[in-house]
Amino acid sequence: MKKWALGGLIVLVALFVLIQIVPYGRDHTNPPVTQEVKWDSARTRDLAVGACYDCHSNLTTWPWYSNVAPMSWLIQKDVDEGREILNFTEWNRPQESESDEIVEVVREGEMPPWQYEPLHPAGRLSSSEQGELALGLERTLAADPPAAGTSEPGSGREDGDDD
Repeated sequence: MKKWALGGLIVLVALFVLIQIVPYGRDHTNPPVTQEVKWDSARTRDLAVGACYDCHSNLTTWPWYSNVAPMSWLIQKDVDEGREILNFTEWNRPQESESDEIVEVVREGEMPPWQYEPLHPAGRLSSSEQGELALGLERTLAADPPAAGTSEPGSGREDGDDD
């Protein structure tokens, strides 16, 4: 029995070392901020930074474990998808999410996702913080709605446009 356990452990360690060779999950770039949303308050921004910015901005914090597969794969996928759906620091480009959809996922507790919370204390919102963030987002997005149109050059708002 010990022989099988030792053999299994050796295989697992070898597999772990082998998957580190896969290049996906190490593209830890933070593209430049082109235009940040105009927040209704510093408090809303602080809550959003703690709960949303790692996946929904170009100001991602890349922890050490984001370099270790398979965690690196999951984190890279979440950041890539998050930035595409909603990016608070590329507000001049069209966003895939509608304003009411953004507020609703926060209000319903769907964001931040459960897997984000254990390693990100600022992402663990209390019920009152969740409501505060949802209300702040609602006010922010009413005053500074996401760019409309397609993501082709020349569509949507340009940097510096004030609606």
